[in-house]
Amino acid sequence: MNCKLFIIAGEDSGDLHGSNLIEALNKKIHFLKTRGVGGDKLASKGMELIAHVRDINFMGFWEIIKNIGTIRRLFKKVHEDIAAFEPDAVVLIDYPGFNLRLAKQLHKKGIKIFYYISPQVWAWKKGRVKSIQRFVDKMYVILPFEKSFYADEGVEVEFVGHPLLDVVPRRAPRSNAENTIALLPGSRKQEIGRMLPEMLKLVDRFPGYRFIVAGAPSQQASFYDTFIQDSPAELWMNRTYELLEQADYACVTSGTATLETALFGVPQVVVYKGSRISYEIGKRLVQVPYISLVNLIMEKSVVEELIQGEFHVDNLESALRKLMDPQELSRMEEDYKSLREVLGSEGASFRTASHILKELSDSA
Repeated sequence: MNCKLFIIAGEDSGDLHGSNLIEALNKKIHFLKTRGVGGDKLASKGMELIAHVRDINFMGFWEIIKNIGTIRRLFKKVHEDIAAFEPDAVVLIDYPGFNLRLAKQLHKKGIKIFYYISPQVWAWKKGRVKSIQRFVDKMYVILPFEKSFYADEGVEVEFVGHPLLDVVPRRAPRSNAENTIALLPGSRKQEIGRMLPEMLKLVDRFPGYRFIVAGAPSQQASFYDTFIQDSPAELWMNRTYELLEQADYACVTSGTATLETALFGVPQVVVYKGSRISYEIGKRLVQVPYISLVNLIMEKSVVEELIQGEFHVDNLESALRKLMDPQELSRMEEDYKSLREVLGSEGASFRTASHILKELSDSA
């Protein structure tokens, strides 16, 4: 079977999951040609990039408004490129503001649309579910509660399990702790600029601890250097998993990284701070009790969350010291084990690849 897919991943996590999907597809068919929007990981699997995530990864209402011109130019470029490429299907990965608008336009042209990694419409903007129901041929979801949510809305949906289970190994018990604290400030410039300076204030409060900053693949080392400067904190670029293999504790910006950290078994504090305008708008729209994926999936407070005004070095220090209590460590370890069980079994990328190929074969 030959296959041409246009893939759109506007964030680092989507770049990771998309690259694993391509790898799975390549093991199932003789010829696969891919083109689209992504990052270094998708490019490493042979996808031709027409735009890189580092140039389009904006977050928050205000940030999107400021960069609306860039987004509109990308939308036009993607639309024209899809028409010229003539793919068998378009695979959308998260990135909802852009991807759902595009799905509407592509649906009019009769192009088959698959959505892998659901946007968090169950948390806010639930009206977007109607757009998904009308314009997306099939949803492939990775969180267990998402299947019933979409099915109840009349959306064609398959639960494929979480792809991180395929890429995050079970960490062996550590016998030689080095008192290492990992700082994961996010992947976008805006969030790094808000999170990292406050995280770095911890260094003076934990003498004898080694602090390591996880540099995102979509950013340059020089960008982090402007914040780290003379701090003894180290910077590890594009080595997040290696860091989590070694870390004793972590301070993590809300996002996919919270789930990755939990799957590595690292005790963590989750933080988030957006622009004031974005936060004020967001808190009126968000309809879930937690912001971290760990707490949302487990439906309880497994990890402490420090949001907006609560995110400052005093609270951060207190939360980290709480994690160092043996009883708290034991409790979190048990919750992390339960989390793996809730997420399902390994093989999400292969299941998704099989579903996509079957859909294309049935419609041929």
